[in-house]
Amino acid sequence: MPDVVVIDTVRAAIRYAQKHFDEHEAVIDRGRRITYSDLAVLVRRTAGALVAAGLRPRDRICVWAPNRLEWMLVALGAQYLGAVLVPLNTRYRGAEALDVLARTRARMLVVDQGFLDTDYVGMLHAAAAEADPGDAAVPGAAAGPGPVIACLPGLTTILDLAGAGPEHLSWTGFLGAATAADAEQAEAFADEVGPDDLADILFTSGTTGRSKGAMASHRQSLGLANGWADRAQLGPGDRYLIVNPFFHSFGYKAGYLACLLSGTTIVPQSVFDPGAVLELIERERITVLPGPPAIYQTLLEEPSLPERDLSSLRLAVTGAAMVPQTLIQRIGTELRIDRTLTAYGLTEAPVVTMCTEEDDIVTVATTCGRPLAWAEVRIAVPAKDTGREDPDEHPDVEADEPDGAGEVLVRGPAVMLGYLDDPEATAAAIDADGWLHTGDVGVLDERGYLRITDRLTDMFTVGGFNVYPAEVEQVISSHPAVRECAVIGVPDDRLGEVGRAYVSTRQAAALDADSLNESLIAYCRERLANFKIPRTVVVVDQLPRNAGGKVVKPVLRHRALSGQ
Repeated sequence: MPDVVVIDTVRAAIRYAQKHFDEHEAVIDRGRRITYSDLAVLVRRTAGALVAAGLRPRDRICVWAPNRLEWMLVALGAQYLGAVLVPLNTRYRGAEALDVLARTRARMLVVDQGFLDTDYVGMLHAAAAEADPGDAAVPGAAAGPGPVIACLPGLTTILDLAGAGPEHLSWTGFLGAATAADAEQAEAFADEVGPDDLADILFTSGTTGRSKGAMASHRQSLGLANGWADRAQLGPGDRYLIVNPFFHSFGYKAGYLACLLSGTTIVPQSVFDPGAVLELIERERITVLPGPPAIYQTLLEEPSLPERDLSSLRLAVTGAAMVPQTLIQRIGTELRIDRTLTAYGLTEAPVVTMCTEEDDIVTVATTCGRPLAWAEVRIAVPAKDTGREDPDEHPDVEADEPDGAGEVLVRGPAVMLGYLDDPEATAAAIDADGWLHTGDVGVLDERGYLRITDRLTDMFTVGGFNVYPAEVEQVISSHPAVRECAVIGVPDDRLGEVGRAYVSTRQAAALDADSLNESLIAYCRERLANFKIPRTVVVVDQLPRNAGGKVVKPVLRHRALSGQ
């Protein structure tokens, strides 16, 4: 009987890939082609360079950059030696990034200055200048030779993948600074990394309006990646175009980590341009193309589509929204993709359910698939609906309840370790029996397939990114013309949902509706990532409220669907 290979640390994954996939192409990026053997060498070299730059086991490194080979090298190199990866959304504004850097006590920041004309470091300096030091600085943060960003005493190094400024390391200088002793030290650190050591912290917005950091170990992240690769039947014959951003679990764990474990060739895409994507699929003979529904809808509208040879494509995987059956049919007929699968997950448990290649089009269009091997899924009556005071009492839905719908609960070894420095939020999310309360409402059919029908929370999804209204409402409410506001998600043909803000104005506000709409959207654009910005603003005399004074958002959703 062959030995069972256990891959439960990033170091083990790198060794496995080098041994089993060796000279097979690992990454194709910006004209560069490297093998899995090359990748292993580069990861080790990067780990040594990180040691030379001052990174140590358990230190946090934030990566604020688009998909590219260096993103992977920094992430894998850091995890190889036992440091913790903290991806930052490239659409974050300065204040959002500053908050995460402060709360994680990041030692190092990696940026791609100038990407899409964005001055990442400049935004941080501006946010730091406006911040209350008591809010941004973290007591106990490791002190360095002097902070490179005010309010961040532990941040000692900024690595710029695009070049080097007066306070930045260039990629060439970063690699060149490492010595043989640094490489040896990185290997010594790697020897001590265990499966249950913290590997990453992925931030997700919360209903309180402040992001929460979901923590995962090496064993958990690699287990999820392996489960996704198995369900998608990834292998060395596949070439995976990763349009989903690496800062998202779909591009990271169900992306390049899944490729690393299966020998699949990784083709990262930093910017989604439909024409360029179609050209790349044809030229590189891409076989796997995951992404939110908006990506496929945009590709289907691309004028050059009929001219492209997409015969290499075998698999599309989508999620984050219910997918119309007509879209799945068009993906098959017009994009010529053999199979389309849907999946369900969340930052706290990135891949919970997924369809299989044997599922029919109706199953794929109307469900999120069945649980992966690691996951238990239950449907339970939320405590707020039962009237019970004990939040741990969540019985399975009885068969005679309408539609069998209830809150989706998930349990298993890949559920997050908890939220960073937030035991109260962790206890609210994961009950005493280990069940993660997702906040999603769903139904399990007789086959065990999950269908998401609603949300307990107000969260909505824009092009695959979760938006929590409380965070947006806080920003809009700070505008001098606004008295109160409420934000909801409304249907959108391209992005699935977009934000709509209902606002009442102060008596002193002299702006008309059109001017207020422009003013508020511009105001949000300066303070929020673009996917969080409402697309429309509706001025109302007052917001609908219940007897307890709480805004009744179902009334607003009804108005929106009625065209109001």
